[in-house]
Amino acid sequence: MTHATPGDVPGSVGTVQPEAVVARLRSHGRALFWPCLVLVADAAALGYFGGTFAEPWQNWAVLAAAVLVAVLLFLLPLIAWLGRNYTITTRRIVLRSGIFVRTRQELLHSRGYDVTVRKAGLQGMFGSGDVLVNTGLERPVVLRDVPGANLVQATLHDLMELSVNPVATRRQQEQSRGADETTAYGRR
Repeated sequence: MTHATPGDVPGSVGTVQPEAVVARLRSHGRALFWPCLVLVADAAALGYFGGTFAEPWQNWAVLAAAVLVAVLLFLLPLIAWLGRNYTITTRRIVLRSGIFVRTRQELLHSRGYDVTVRKAGLQGMFGSGDVLVNTGLERPVVLRDVPGANLVQATLHDLMELSVNPVATRRQQEQSRGADETTAYGRR
């Protein structure tokens, strides 16, 4: 017969649940509409004007201009869109951004925060929106234009409820005791 320790019993205080990824998000793909349209127009213009000039340098100039437009107006916005992502796990929110300089920010669910959804313009029609996570600092952290913004908000609320910080809970209980209670030699 073996004796169970507090860490062996599921749901006990000593149990540590492994962190699991709940969602990986990027901004809505609608952000790539104009860059894709520019790429199609650029390819059409190159197909129409490429090789039609008498001088070879003019044809090379058309090709160079088409490549420059494709890099500046399609490739850079695509890389910027791919460079920003949000990961929601059972314990925290991880925000990563940047192309050449990567920035990583983490928000623990156990700290508690306020979650607001803001929808503007076409966001309401596409079901996306900005999720503002107010941590009590100067400015809220913003998950920009995420698809399913209302579902993200509901998920964050559920994850906050599930991740109770035992130290914070104990402190709240200690602070909620009456002021007239005194402790003498470890007893009440």
